[in-house]
Amino acid sequence: MFLRLLFVLLIALNIAVGAWLLLGQDDAYGRSVTDPGVPMLHLLSEQAPVPASATSMANTPAAAPATTGATSAAPQTRCLAIGPFDTPQDLRNARTALAGEGVRMRSRQEQTSETRGWWVYLPAPGSRTQALALARRLDAAHVGDYFVMSSGDQPNAISLGLFKDPANARKRRDEVSAAGFAAQLQERSEQVPEYWLDLVVADGDRFDWRDRVRAGGVGSHSTTCF
Repeated sequence: MFLRLLFVLLIALNIAVGAWLLLGQDDAYGRSVTDPGVPMLHLLSEQAPVPASATSMANTPAAAPATTGATSAAPQTRCLAIGPFDTPQDLRNARTALAGEGVRMRSRQEQTSETRGWWVYLPAPGSRTQALALARRLDAAHVGDYFVMSSGDQPNAISLGLFKDPANARKRRDEVSAAGFAAQLQERSEQVPEYWLDLVVADGDRFDWRDRVRAGGVGSHSTTCF
């Protein structure tokens, strides 16, 4: 009885060993340790190093696409000062005539010195009494048309005439000088306003303001753009 039991145990042990050898050795029979469709895991130490050139290419930004088409050229501009206009109304008329697309304008007023004539005179002596005595001498020399100044920038001077034509002024001076008096000639001027219109035009040399502005005595010159 004991021998029979021992024989049965040996058979069972042999069967278990055979089953373990058959089912437990996956590599030997080409079976995978993972489920179908699931990639096998690898340690970092087992992975192949990435080439440096590949890393450099991956980090290099993509080149910007080349710009196509040439940049449009900026329109040609020209800056002019037109004037002087005699009155503010003349200036306004010019602005209205020149208003349009591509024209930028500004108005300005300036002060200028304008000749009003030529003055012939005798310089003022030291006092009013001396000025009157000089006037009596002019009478004795038959020099008429004079006036003793009592105010102004040269009080007590003796005015011998104000002339529009400089030739007439010189003639009067020479006549009085020939009579023995030291007559002098001075240009008389005053500050008067004049009006200008500055333009920035976009069509360059093709712009001609003369076709639109009819004011007399008006010209133009280049000026600083604004």
